Amino acid sequence: MSQQMHYQPAPQAPAPQTARNGLGVAALILGIIGALSGIPMFLFWLAGPLGILSLIFGIVGMGRAKKGQATNKGVAITGTILGALSIILAIVGVIVSVLVVKGAVDEAKKQIDKETGSSSSIEDLSPGATAKYNNGLQVTVSKTSPYTINPSTVITHTDGDKAYKVTVTIKNTGKAAIKDPAMLIKAEADGKKTEEFADDKVGILHHDWETKLDPGESDTAEVVFDAPPAAKELSVEITPDIMLDPANWKLAL
Repeated sequence: MSQQMHYQPAPQAPAPQTARNGLGVAALILGIIGALSGIPMFLFWLAGPLGILSLIFGIVGMGRAKKGQATNKGVAITGTILGALSIILAIVGVIVSVLVVKGAVDEAKKQIDKETGSSSSIEDLSPGATAKYNNGLQVTVSKTSPYTINPSTVITHTDGDKAYKVTVTIKNTGKAAIKDPAMLIKAEADGKKTEEFADDKVGILHHDWETKLDPGESDTAEVVFDAPPAAKELSVEITPDIMLDPANWKLAL
């Protein structure tokens, strides 16, 4: 009887794995575009996202190279570095753009202030101080003085409050006439809104401001406000025209 020989086929070597180099290449390309976009600074909105993608793809690409799944570790590293650079350039671009816009806004505001006559250095003025506007208008508020109430003629007054009087003076120091000053007056006593007091002598019905102030002319009015007995400070805000900034005085009671 003949013996049959059985031969086992020789084991085949595993097929070589295809290198997964795509993310490393993508990181490099996106990093280059991102870095170039970040150089002009105003393209920060493009450099930032591209830099983030490049950084992510580069890190993943380096991980694949470390595991032997990719052969372009150097490309992935370069893409990662360019991605980080793109992000830095984007941040710098944002900062520079904000500063440029802020500078342009400030310059525009200065131009508007120059044309309309408004001024910004008119906050927290002391008694007797003058708010000066670029159109030549000046507003002065005196210190406070107690005002004696006449109960028989009082129009607006809160029982228990004290009344304080200030003198408001406006003057035209410019070269052109100032027409129809609005003179919007508001006040707060210790941070709480207070109403303008009125009776038969003082009050909004008694201080009709001049409809036109010629150069060198001035106008004066006495204004009285209610304040709680324990109030320590009266804050008076005056807007002399709708096109001008309000001025604010801090007055002790």
